[in-house]
Amino acid sequence: MSEPLVGLGDITGQRKVVVLSGATGGMGRAIAADLAKDFDVVALGRDAGRLSALASIDGAFPVSWDLLDYPRIPELVDALPRIDVVVHTAAIARRHSVADASIADWREHLELNVVAPAELTRVALPALREARGQVVFINSGAGFTAGAGHSVYSASKFALRSLADSLRKEEEIHGVRVASVHPGQTDTPMLREDHLAAGSEYAPHKYIRPDSVAAAVRTVVTATEDTQITTVSVRPRTELGPPSRTEKEVHP
Repeated sequence: MSEPLVGLGDITGQRKVVVLSGATGGMGRAIAADLAKDFDVVALGRDAGRLSALASIDGAFPVSWDLLDYPRIPELVDALPRIDVVVHTAAIARRHSVADASIADWREHLELNVVAPAELTRVALPALREARGQVVFINSGAGFTAGAGHSVYSASKFALRSLADSLRKEEEIHGVRVASVHPGQTDTPMLREDHLAAGSEYAPHKYIRPDSVAAAVRTVVTATEDTQITTVSVRPRTELGPPSRTEKEVHP
């Protein structure tokens, strides 16, 4: 059974409202904390402990949410007095080559990384059009350059970039701005798990801080009314390639 939407009644509409998916992830938490300084942030996530931590942030309204529960999206949209920005942060990134990926692997990545943000955006579009608002897709460097061992993830991120580019052209007439933010390797649990799967060393000091990605999102969201920032690449100060496969993986 779906959990009731609680706490959203405190959102009055006096401040602009951001709907943020993936709020309990590494980037999502940083983006929620940053935007909550000036916006009411509806922070969607599934990790109860991390959602509770978000509740301590003034301006953040954590909501337990399954992004794949599509019939419930109108309930969320109707519960809000306005929607000015939707930021899509939720994603999965598992290591698969074309040779080893199953149909289930493809469906899992495309469902969460592409279909879910597309459907949340679709349902929110009337409110976004009324607000002349914005949609921000958190993409990846993998949305520009595909690498070996990440075929499924990269394909989903290429598709997400195409979704953003098409949406931008479709919604221009309604004044809705659309942006893709492409972070490079960022110090998050997702990246740590990826390095673990690759058997490579994890060195946090070499990677982008989640706060830096949040700063880039703020730049996009607060752009002046006469502009739209369409594509942002956030790269580490020293360029790094994806973690390489171990010798055992290359020569089993």
